[in-house]
Amino acid sequence: MIFSEDFMNELRYKNPIEEVISSYVVLKKAGSTYKGLCPFHNERTPSFTVYPNTNSFYCFGCQNGGDAVTFIKNIENLDYVESVRLLADRAGMAMPERGYDDSVEKLRRTVLAINRETAKFYFECLINKQDDGIGLKYFVGRKLSTDTIKKFGLGYAPDSFDKLKNHLRSKGFSENDMVLANVCSKSRKNGRAYDRFRKKVMFPIFDLRGNVIAFGGRKFPEDEGAKYINSSDTPVFKKSKNLYGLNLAKNSGSKTVILTEGYMDTIALHQAGFNNAVGALGTSFTADQANLLSRYFDEIVVTMDIDEAGQKATGRAIEILKTTGIKVRILQVEGGKDPDEYIKEYGAERFRILLDGAKNDIEFKLLGAKNQYDIKTDDGKLNYLNSAIEILASVGDEIARNLYAGRVSSETGVEKSVILNRVQRAKKSGERKALKKEFSEITRPKYSPNDVNPDAKKYRRAAYAEENILAVLMQYPQYAKYVFEKLKAEDFLTQFNKELYSKLQEILLSGKEFDISYLAENYDSKQIGRVIEINNKFTFSNDLDQIIDDCIKVIIDEKDKLRIITPSNMNDDDFLSALHREAKDKKGKNKNGRD
Repeated sequence: MIFSEDFMNELRYKNPIEEVISSYVVLKKAGSTYKGLCPFHNERTPSFTVYPNTNSFYCFGCQNGGDAVTFIKNIENLDYVESVRLLADRAGMAMPERGYDDSVEKLRRTVLAINRETAKFYFECLINKQDDGIGLKYFVGRKLSTDTIKKFGLGYAPDSFDKLKNHLRSKGFSENDMVLANVCSKSRKNGRAYDRFRKKVMFPIFDLRGNVIAFGGRKFPEDEGAKYINSSDTPVFKKSKNLYGLNLAKNSGSKTVILTEGYMDTIALHQAGFNNAVGALGTSFTADQANLLSRYFDEIVVTMDIDEAGQKATGRAIEILKTTGIKVRILQVEGGKDPDEYIKEYGAERFRILLDGAKNDIEFKLLGAKNQYDIKTDDGKLNYLNSAIEILASVGDEIARNLYAGRVSSETGVEKSVILNRVQRAKKSGERKALKKEFSEITRPKYSPNDVNPDAKKYRRAAYAEENILAVLMQYPQYAKYVFEKLKAEDFLTQFNKELYSKLQEILLSGKEFDISYLAENYDSKQIGRVIEINNKFTFSNDLDQIIDDCIKVIIDEKDKLRIITPSNMNDDDFLSALHREAKDKKGKNKNGRD
């Protein structure tokens, strides 16, 4: 174990798991547990459960599980030691000075240090007008002020293969670490490192703590190639879990956030006084990003391109955001301009008026459906009506349904009562489908337990008995000595259960009681989730002694069936016993007519 037992016990005591998780997930009391929507996958029916009595959480939908450290590790994209450090800081505890392996943490610190030095280098190149000042000319041409350039730490990557590399080397960083940080790449021909970003205006990406975690580089209009080059995932950065400018927007004091498509729109909005803007990072909007925004904001205004691709992207974002409970509005900028262009042409106040009039998701969907068809024709009108009915059937609020049914009636000339009647029929059909889907999601989770323990498919009877034994040991450690004397780890047929049994031996024989935190260091959240599931799904009667003996017998019997009958690996007595057993089994099969 990396940290001492005393330290971890204090950490758990000062960080009740329900309090830690409620900072990220809306939890509701359900008996002795808490339930909420899982932050690790999209769902509408809560399947995420927190167990205060065992300091653990488990999602029946995606099978993620663990303790408070595991939760922080996954939700904040940190390693184990950093997750412990965050919880220690939360509780006002000092980290132990030594006694733990901090190699991963050191690697992350190195990457962050490289990123920080790289951002400073790019900023200096911009201000000192490297390559005739083309980087600064670009930003000035985009009407960015000096204050804005400093606020976002914008920079310029010189037109060179080694200027950054040589600068970082002078600061004591190795080429391997530069490549790992993704500020340099390695040549396939000679294996040498070279600057990844060249002749690009640079946008440092910050995490919520103000660390530089990645970069976006934009080419100049006259140059060929992709418009943007972004950092790949590194030990400190995952595109799907971060948003540009969120470190600033979360401190804006606004409960509304504006989601843009990229760097320049976000920067332009901040310069115009809209400090609650954030930008996507060159990927489709993800559930992780939606959950991240829902922690800080109650409402989101999505600004996307009005072309077909932009409409589809907006539609996907709406569906993802709806699972978080955050209110969604959609802004379509007049004339097909992006926010940056619009503000330059018309000013911030007119954009604010536009923002105040942003449509909600129902209006957006109805408008999108209407624009697909020519409602002056009968066919177009019928197609629009069918689409509108499906949209309104998904609206939960009765007043909103009536309001928008009236608008559709005015547009098409079809009686409102007729539209509402069809909406009600579609709604009932949709509810049946949704109920069936939700039931399926709960009873047939996306991830099978066998993903963690694939041997269980092959040895079902043994796996079930093994899990009973594991649950007994976790719940009733007083039986540990009895079980360990009768059952060895090598008697287990499934690898995952075998390894867990060995871990329980290590814990319980040292005089400790089992706690899920003992697994957080070396098990991933799916594996820990499986352990929690095993522990929770078995409840035992007063016949525990008999259950233990029966399960041990099943495990031993199942193992015996797999013994290969050969004199080369058995003594005489074992070999004769195995032959006798095989002959008896064969005789029984013949008697029953199965051969």
